[in-house]
Amino acid sequence: MKFRRFGAMVSLAAMLSACSGGGSGSIGGGSGGGGGSPTPTANGCSLTERQNWAFAQLNEWYLFPETLPASLNPAPYTSVEAYIDALTATARSQGRDRFFTYLTSIAEENAYYSSGSSAGFGIRLSYDTGARRVFVAEAFEGAPALAAGIDRGTEILAIGTNASNLQTVDALMTSGGAQAVSDALGPSTAGTTRVLRVTDAGGTRNLTVSKADYSLDPVSSRYGAKIITEGGHQYGYVNLRTFITPADPELRAAFLSFRNAGVTDIVIDLRYNGGGLVSISELIGDLLGRSRTTSQVLDFTTFRASKSAYNETRYFSPQAQSVAPTRIAFIGTGGTASASELTINAQIPYLHANAGLIGTNTYGKPVGQIAIDRAACDDRLRVIAFATENASHQGAYFNGLSGTVEASCRASDDLAHPMGDPLEASTRAALDFLAGRACTAISSGGGQGTLALREAAPLELLAPERPSTAQREVPGLF
Repeated sequence: MKFRRFGAMVSLAAMLSACSGGGSGSIGGGSGGGGGSPTPTANGCSLTERQNWAFAQLNEWYLFPETLPASLNPAPYTSVEAYIDALTATARSQGRDRFFTYLTSIAEENAYYSSGSSAGFGIRLSYDTGARRVFVAEAFEGAPALAAGIDRGTEILAIGTNASNLQTVDALMTSGGAQAVSDALGPSTAGTTRVLRVTDAGGTRNLTVSKADYSLDPVSSRYGAKIITEGGHQYGYVNLRTFITPADPELRAAFLSFRNAGVTDIVIDLRYNGGGLVSISELIGDLLGRSRTTSQVLDFTTFRASKSAYNETRYFSPQAQSVAPTRIAFIGTGGTASASELTINAQIPYLHANAGLIGTNTYGKPVGQIAIDRAACDDRLRVIAFATENASHQGAYFNGLSGTVEASCRASDDLAHPMGDPLEASTRAALDFLAGRACTAISSGGGQGTLALREAAPLELLAPERPSTAQREVPGLF
């Protein structure tokens, strides 16, 4: 594995030729560590051969082997993806594999993890099911939408291929739900053009926007890292969009600025972060570990019994940029998954109630994928193969982290203000938590988290039925 991933993904780095999970790893791709390098065989690329190959990999690596059928005829299934869905149906019905095992493209995934490369408008969308409305939760620098004047808080009213065939979002959602909106926005290919009727503080207007290739900056150059001063006290704020390789130097720079300023109270905003490389999650642990020693456990990675040779204990490795936090406020939502949850969970045994979850309950993905490659077919099979726990062996938070954290504060995602603005509701609640002010705890009741901004707001992150790698790791991306 080259790397491991967590939810959307985390990463097992360099284990199998392609390992991932809530981070990413590969048996044939990844980031993580440990173990040897098994190499899958790839002879042919017919549908049946690819299906049989997928079945063999699951039988060897799947974290829940007892849930797999002893045999399943692939003939009735018209795609590898449909066959994988059938193979993992039992674990999915149990809430342990919520479409975390899937097939993707080697080339597409490598491009995303190495540089954040993808094609689109460069916006993250959320929607209100009841009101049938779609809003921009975030717009990315260097991408077409922001250049056209579309930013956080903009509402999309209608979508068309030209001004004469605009369909209202209300009509689209009435006829086909969120998937109809996703379909109307077109494929994630450069050159796809849409006319969007939008409204914001600048008024209502039609904009023609074409999708283009761009690289997603994991830490925004506008609001991704800063020091907030209130009441004579300094608070560090860092917003991480996704766990990809380019985040490494950006996170180091942010934490070095905190260290140089003597900051010990920190807000880590993961509200939409669907996961990615485990190695980046563990880097954050190290950057928060100035007072930790190399004999203290950051996290445990555990495979099925037959693959226990790949089990790994990761210890803290303080860096030159590391800080020693006294309190941390993690902003999360139902879009916070995988590597993001690993990052939060790892701090609980050491900071206890001084590490708070702010916002709403998280998604609930305490397991990660390895990536197994069939290079001849450009197939990368992401298989749930390992579970993670913190130093106190807390894991299995399939219903989200609100039942595991020792402190939480309920807050809404406030699209009327930029993230990191002290006036924005979740940022305000995070700063209040760090200052020791009282708040209402996030409910730990209910079912699993969804890719939604649950509890305080009725918004969900828009996602197509078959998301791309970028859309898995950056929920709501278009």
